[in-house]
Amino acid sequence: MQNEQAQHSADRQRHAVVLSNASVAFGQGQNRVQALQPTDLRIAEGEFLALVGPSGCGKSTILKLASGLLRPSSGDVIVGGREVAASALRIGMAFQNPTLLPWLTIEKNVMLPLKIVRPFRQDYAHKKKTEFRDRVHALLADVGLSKFAGHYPWQLSGGMLQRANLCRALIHDPSLLLLDEPFGALDQFTREELWGTMQALWMKRRPTVVLVTHDLKEAGFLGTRICVMSARPGRIIDDSSVDFPRPRTVEMTFQPEFVTLNQRLRERIIAARSASVEQVA
Repeated sequence: MQNEQAQHSADRQRHAVVLSNASVAFGQGQNRVQALQPTDLRIAEGEFLALVGPSGCGKSTILKLASGLLRPSSGDVIVGGREVAASALRIGMAFQNPTLLPWLTIEKNVMLPLKIVRPFRQDYAHKKKTEFRDRVHALLADVGLSKFAGHYPWQLSGGMLQRANLCRALIHDPSLLLLDEPFGALDQFTREELWGTMQALWMKRRPTVVLVTHDLKEAGFLGTRICVMSARPGRIIDDSSVDFPRPRTVEMTFQPEFVTLNQRLRERIIAARSASVEQVA
């Protein structure tokens, strides 16, 4: 028994996120909706996991479980070796809508987490014009926005706003970065450009990343691993490692091996959707 407990504890420490038989349901009685079936998922530290699947399959639900915004209806969620509600792990988040504050400059928008998140907030008043400002400008330089620190969000394009959004999510050196379709609203060329930006940021900083996306090409470009989910009630139906060398390029996505991976995942999603429709009928 002690050996089992020790193994369980060691397993928690090796992984950034662990879902153990975790499920989520909303409502009660006849109105009860099962959003996520009991799910086991282990995400290693420094891994870049992409979650793909049809709309409403539970991808964002897993993201909310990992962030602590949602508690499981059953099972356990462990983040950074601790139950998510008790964890002091620093988490960064970026969504499809950048939600930058329009009355703040890009510099101040990116700096905002340093004003809120421990341990940075206690030093904010003393360092906001020195060390913290330098930190912001260095990160903006990494994404090609060094000349736009003094601009306001309404003065930037959609792609530039999403770059600033990524900077804000990373400025406090999170151990876990949660991305909910951050490039979904952008045109194809801008999206592909930002894949390269995100890849470079991950290769430099190596946070654990969980990306929710509908774009299989995006998942293959960025991920070290791709999990495919079925239609609601969601469950993981395919778990594949992605071993293409880095840095990856858009040209690589047209190579036969990459196309084969995408087609296989697409067929899994289509088959799962068809099975779900048949069950409803």
